[in-house]
Amino acid sequence: MSDRSPAAVELRTDRLLLRRPTTADVDAIFAVHRDPETCAHNPSDALARLEEAEALYHRWDDQWQQHGYGYWVVRHHGSAQQLGFCGIKPMELHGAPVLNLFYRFATSAWGQGFASEAAAAVATWASRHLPGLPLIARVRPANLASQRVAIRAGLNRAPHLDTEGYDGFDWIYTKLPG
Repeated sequence: MSDRSPAAVELRTDRLLLRRPTTADVDAIFAVHRDPETCAHNPSDALARLEEAEALYHRWDDQWQQHGYGYWVVRHHGSAQQLGFCGIKPMELHGAPVLNLFYRFATSAWGQGFASEAAAAVATWASRHLPGLPLIARVRPANLASQRVAIRAGLNRAPHLDTEGYDGFDWIYTKLPG
């Protein structure tokens, strides 16, 4: 589909602009992922060195090049300040292909609805452009804020899909295709 072209993908909400990351975003990737609070429920995602953020950016960019979608940088309209990141990546859950919804924001952006707004925009984009794939969010049982974001993005709790994740047990929220 031509509208999945990486260069063409930019999402807008009432308050936010979501765009493909560039090398200029590596410092923000590092800042968000080195903060112990942002990775409290996913400690394996924490970064300790700028080189790790550069490697993460390159993985994100490779996904964009391969699939035409990935993680977006989230910011206010008209602002260069990155609030966080939100997007999707292909993966398997119990042997079936799915899209994993990811969202991680700077602590200064917490509690303002930005993650929910961005996640809803990404969920809508995924359902329009990748309708054959279920969208899931893997959430730690103790991460109440992330659970609320998944629900506000239109996903529902699917306990029959729960599974062990990288950093502990994952509760699965899903939005079926179509």
